[in-house]
Amino acid sequence: MTTQIGTTARTGERCPVSGVWEVVGTPSTSAPIAKGNVIPPYNNRAVTWRLIRLA
Repeated sequence: MTTQIGTTARTGERCPVSGVWEVVGTPSTSAPIAKGNVIPPYNNRAVTWRLIRLA
């Protein structure tokens, strides 16, 4: 399975692929997250992150 740009993951899940991820919604931010790391919260909330660039 190839992970593609636009793939989403939620806070608490394991990151499926290393890359730059962006929070879906407002306010938003982006962060590099490595494959296997736990997807972090943002502003102390569980959020959905979208892959915007592969590492």
